[in-house]
Amino acid sequence: MALTERGLTIPEIMLVAGTRVALGVGVGLLISDRLNEDQRKAAGWALLAVGVLTTIPIVRGVLAKPPAATI
Repeated sequence: MALTERGLTIPEIMLVAGTRVALGVGVGLLISDRLNEDQRKAAGWALLAVGVLTTIPIVRGVLAKPPAATI
């Protein structure tokens, strides 16, 4: 499978980074002992869900972009 280069704008990169942060913080809360168990699980699962659910449309949008022109 050949790699295809696609151009991303700064807002798109920030959106991708934000979803990765939400996903990472959610997983971190699920495995940490900073909050009581109920708070930790609720916040962790919510952030994990946000990270996963927002990834799907972002990936679809990036894959729908035409390949970047090579020079």
